[in-house]
Amino acid sequence: MQALVLVGGEGTRLRPLTLTRPKPALPLVDRPFIRYMVDWLGRHGVSEVVMACGFRAEDLRASLGDSIPGGPTIRYVEEREPLGTAGPIRLAADEGLLGERFLVLNGDVLTDLDLTAHMRAHEERGAVASLALYPVEDPTSYGLVRRRDDGEVLGFLEKPDPSEIDTDEVNAGAYVLERSVVDLIPPGRMVSIEREIFPKLVGNGLYGLRLDGYWMDIGTPERYLQASWDILERRVQTEVADRVGESGLGIDEHADVDPSAALEGAVLVDSGAVVGANAKVGPRAVIARDAEVGEGAVVEESVLHPGCTIGEGATVRGAILGSGAEIGEGATVVPGAVVGEEARIEAGVVLEPDARVEPGGVAA
Repeated sequence: MQALVLVGGEGTRLRPLTLTRPKPALPLVDRPFIRYMVDWLGRHGVSEVVMACGFRAEDLRASLGDSIPGGPTIRYVEEREPLGTAGPIRLAADEGLLGERFLVLNGDVLTDLDLTAHMRAHEERGAVASLALYPVEDPTSYGLVRRRDDGEVLGFLEKPDPSEIDTDEVNAGAYVLERSVVDLIPPGRMVSIEREIFPKLVGNGLYGLRLDGYWMDIGTPERYLQASWDILERRVQTEVADRVGESGLGIDEHADVDPSAALEGAVLVDSGAVVGANAKVGPRAVIARDAEVGEGAVVEESVLHPGCTIGEGATVRGAILGSGAEIGEGATVVPGAVVGEEARIEAGVVLEPDARVEPGGVAA
C-alpha cells in the first residue's frame, strides 16, 4: 500500500521554530515529527510513502532520508508553488508515483487511529473515497461530516452554528482514494480536496468511518507541548514508549544526570544531555540530545531541542527552545515563550509571557 503525505505548508503558527526548518522536520521528543507518521503508516502495512513537499523541501529530505530501517521506503514530490490539499495528489499521479489505490494523509497530525480498519472498510464498501472521521468535544471550530449509518457521506458543514450541530464527527485528514479521484483534480493549480473534490463525490462512492484513538494537530506551540507530554505519558501509541517507563521517565544510557538533580514526572533526557547538580527537571520536560541544564537550574513543562544550554540558576517554564538556544545564568523564560535556533537570552533577563525570540537573536 502507498501513502501520500501532505507536508508542503510553512508552519507559520510555530514560528520562529519554522523559520529555520520545516514543521515536519521539527524535533518532537526524540525524532523529527514526521517520523511518527511514517512509523504509524508502517505499522499498518504501508510499504511506500510519498512526501508532497513545498517549503524547505531539502531540509525535510535531510532529516528523514529515503527509508526507515524495517519500515517504508520514502519518495518525494516537490510543489514549485502551493497546490492546496488536492493539487499535490494530481502532481504525484502525473509524475507516476501513485498506484490504483492509495492513502492521503495530512502531515500536521499526530495520531494512532486504526488505518487497517479504515482500509478494510473502504474495500468492503466498494468505495471510491473514504474519510477517516474523528469525534471531537467542541465541533464549532471544525468542518463536520454528515453520514448515514452505513457510512455513506451525505454532506459537509463548515464551522457550524451550535444550533446546526447534529454530529460530533470531523474530517481527520486521512483518506483512502481510488485512482479515479485523480481525474477530478484540475492540474497545475491550487485545489482543495475538502471544498472542491469531496462534495462532487457525495452520492458517488464517498464514505466515512468513525475511528477512535488519539488525534491531534500539533500546529501551535500549546499543542506541540501537549503532544510531547502525551507521547511521554503514552496516551498515543508510538515507538517512544520503549524508551520510557510507566511514569514516562526515560534517561538515555549516554546521558549524564548528576545524582543530586531532581527529575519528576514524564521526562526524557536524551543521549549526550547533561543535567547538573541540584537542577530540577519536570514535571514534564524533554532534554534533547547534547542539551545541558546547569547547576541549580529549573526546567518545567518545557522542551529543549538538541544542543540547548541552560545556565546556572536559570528557570525555564512552559517554553520551547530551538536547537542551540542559550539561556544565560539566572535568566527566566516564562510560559508560552518560543525561542528560535541559536538565540540567546542574556544572564538575568526575564522574558515576557508568550515571547518570541528570532533565530540567532539576543534578548538582553
